[in-house]
Amino acid sequence: METKQEMQTDRKERWSWYMYDFANTSFSVLMVTALFPLYFISLFVDAGLPGALGTAWWGYAGSVTMFIIAISSPVLGAIADHSGSKKKFLYVYTLLCVVFNVLLFFVTIPLLGTSAWWWAWIIFVIANIGFQGALPFYNAWLPEISTEENIGRIGGNGWAAGYVGALLTVLIALVSTLMLADQPTLPFLFGALFFGIFGFPAIMGLKNRPPRQFRGEEGKSSIHIGFSRVSRTLKEIRTYEGVPRFLIAYFLFADAITTVIYYAAIFGQVVYGFSTINILIFFAVTQLAAIPGAFAFGWIGDKIGTKKTLIISLFIWIIALLIAFFGVPYGQIVWWIVGMIAGVGMGSSQSTARSMYGQFIPEEKKSEMYGFYALTGKFAAILGPAVYATIVLFGADAGLGAVDQHLYAMLAIASFFVLGALIMIGVKQPVKGETKIYIEDDLAAGA
Repeated sequence: METKQEMQTDRKERWSWYMYDFANTSFSVLMVTALFPLYFISLFVDAGLPGALGTAWWGYAGSVTMFIIAISSPVLGAIADHSGSKKKFLYVYTLLCVVFNVLLFFVTIPLLGTSAWWWAWIIFVIANIGFQGALPFYNAWLPEISTEENIGRIGGNGWAAGYVGALLTVLIALVSTLMLADQPTLPFLFGALFFGIFGFPAIMGLKNRPPRQFRGEEGKSSIHIGFSRVSRTLKEIRTYEGVPRFLIAYFLFADAITTVIYYAAIFGQVVYGFSTINILIFFAVTQLAAIPGAFAFGWIGDKIGTKKTLIISLFIWIIALLIAFFGVPYGQIVWWIVGMIAGVGMGSSQSTARSMYGQFIPEEKKSEMYGFYALTGKFAAILGPAVYATIVLFGADAGLGAVDQHLYAMLAIASFFVLGALIMIGVKQPVKGETKIYIEDDLAAGA
């Protein structure tokens, strides 16, 4: 028999949850999307290495990060559920991200010489592990601070808060780049400080829920219980109606979204000739589009259902990437238009997917099941950047120009959106907590 106590949420906790999203996107927008990818590739050029090699190593950095998170998130999530310690995990991963983000400020010191790209790669991977590792625990609060009626809106509010934080971070980076162009890593330091200053106070306002312990777990260690719960869930997850098909669709479109996020700045620079300043302005515009997108689609998700809303957002992504592929002859204005469209799709698809999954999962397995959500997304993110990087490398070996290398890589990523949307059409609209009965079946079977 499971032992549990209910704990009510309040406005303060919801605002703390929003504020963490506000804080952590500083890392996502600067280090994963906008500035650091360009800087990383410049280190290869400075070392006399091909830019295509830097592009590939950048993709593999994302793949390595996601592999580590994918294999650890479900077990750690189960441990957090058993011990009621989500907050501790969130603190540790956030600290890891902030500290190593600060270290990236120092990668230009002369002592590193031509191997600076290697140190930058290692430090980024560790910082990214901190960022990505925190997300399953942060996401697990969503069903705890929401109801069936407002989960879409609250999830959308979180994403919108994140895009506000990203916009402010981009503006800070833009000002520092204009004023101190000879200090290319200074925005990395500002981004780390932004995350730390707003992120740690936000965590303080979140509440740990009481431990969730099941029959037969008495006297066993949290690590043993973590592995046994994951093993049981892997066997039983196919019985959670709608979840397997949803996770397959999520695997595909999360793969595509992650890859676009990793390569958007590089694509804009290589294919559309954007400068670093233009790229920062581009991402400021993208965040402006994403903020109302997250708000609006959160509200729409509560009105027409998260499934229909998610499918609409995936088709927005498909349209954006097709315009990017076919619009090269029309110049930079096309990439600005793509940024606006993709911004709406980014804000809506990620927030709606998180909310829709929250409607599937049973109350008793929030952290563990969001660990599987992370498992799916992270394994997808191993594939996407690796596919893009490999197409670029093969294209270079085949004699394709840099523009064509990136165009064909992005077209391949668009196909993942198409497949994900087609599979999502067959997913049943979930009802929050509906799968609770299967937990009881699990317990009965193990008695």
